[in-house]
Amino acid sequence: MFSWVSKDGRRKNEPELFETVADGLRKLYNQKLLPLEETYRFHDFHSPALEDADFHNKPMVLLVGQYSTGKTTFIRFMCAQLPNPVLESISIIDTPGILSGEKQRISRGYDFAAVLEWFAERVDRIILLFDAHKLDISDEFSEVIKALKNHEDKIRVVLNKADQIETQQLMRVYGALMWSLGKIINTPEVVRVYIGSFWSHPLLIPDNRKLFEAEEQDLFKDIQSLPRNAALRKLNDLIKRARLAKVHAYIISALKKEMPNVFGKENKKKELINNLAEIYLKIEKEQQISPGDFPNLKKMQEILMTQDFSRFQSIKPKLLDAVDDMLASDIAKLMVMVRQEESQMTTQVVKGGAFEGTTNGPFGHGYGEGAGEGIDDVEWVVGKDKPTYDEIFYTLSPVNGKITGASAKKEMVKSKLPNTVLGKIWKLADVDRDGFLDDEEFALANHLIKVKLEGHELPADLPPHLIPPSKRRGE
Repeated sequence: MFSWVSKDGRRKNEPELFETVADGLRKLYNQKLLPLEETYRFHDFHSPALEDADFHNKPMVLLVGQYSTGKTTFIRFMCAQLPNPVLESISIIDTPGILSGEKQRISRGYDFAAVLEWFAERVDRIILLFDAHKLDISDEFSEVIKALKNHEDKIRVVLNKADQIETQQLMRVYGALMWSLGKIINTPEVVRVYIGSFWSHPLLIPDNRKLFEAEEQDLFKDIQSLPRNAALRKLNDLIKRARLAKVHAYIISALKKEMPNVFGKENKKKELINNLAEIYLKIEKEQQISPGDFPNLKKMQEILMTQDFSRFQSIKPKLLDAVDDMLASDIAKLMVMVRQEESQMTTQVVKGGAFEGTTNGPFGHGYGEGAGEGIDDVEWVVGKDKPTYDEIFYTLSPVNGKITGASAKKEMVKSKLPNTVLGKIWKLADVDRDGFLDDEEFALANHLIKVKLEGHELPADLPPHLIPPSKRRGE
């Protein structure tokens, strides 16, 4: 554990001393940022106060999308049932389908965008799912994406069900999606879009298989690395919150300063709300604050209409100085701790379930070349080379249609593969576990040898499409 041992008599500008990043963030928030938030009613305008769990929780992934875009199926790749070891590393949050068409006219009874904004501040990754087969961005979905402002670095986009359309149409859909997102997500960097078909069924149109596999593996690695980057994410989120809290304090104190003591309060309140844009500009120039740090103007005006300006506080330099000290000194120390903790967590990734024992991720099981070849074929993929393998099989003197392990080994060692690899191939090929190989199992063994010699990894378990036809249930 990394620590800076506390000493009595710490100088005013000397950084706080913490044992872990999470512990440091929690203490800094409670001691330096929370007093500023409470004084200027930050929680009534922007976000509820953070709790201890917000600093110590496991990484979270938030899935957002319209109905039938595949959110639930996407989750089933990683944790189809409870308890699931995947959930020991990350939390996955499903959301109600975004409404579109006539449905979006029906009120939910709560502020859906505000709820997602609350989650966005606390999660590590936000995945927006779109259906390539019926791409559209409804008004509610557009509102939700805009509510994720200042969290664009967490957003990843998935263009799902891409196997349902031809390559040329897919190019058009991808271009249309990027154009639509560009109008909503206002960032200098292009948002990362993953193209694929995120379910376990065979591809309907397999032309873009290699593209889908590469995209799916990239997204898998992105999710798998979340635990290693969790501390940095929490640190960045606290910095964003502190900057917004400072701006909010300047806004509230400016409104307080302009209010009369006795008469004309209501008229002045309306005037100040209408002229809030001018107040923003004045604060921006006086305090040298970036325009991007200011809260949404329209939303701020709506909330101010319900507020009692007489309860607002004037500027309190000590509270602002404490936050400035946190940003200038304490955060720098925590940044060093983040790097140190990450260096000790190089092996900390999402584990269990579909993430266990694979480098390809939960999305590509059975797909691709090597052992995944032939998953989309109606015929058994081994069958095309079986006549050649049969010729060898019948030279090994089978008894009752089967050969012994000793006979099979004489042929298998010609591959010059290590005995450990050949042993694994034998276990995979001996499907009925009787200690012998029939003609289909022998052909399968030779197919797996070819897979390994071509540089592909062997599967931990035999994929369903490689099981010999005579050994399949119901056949």
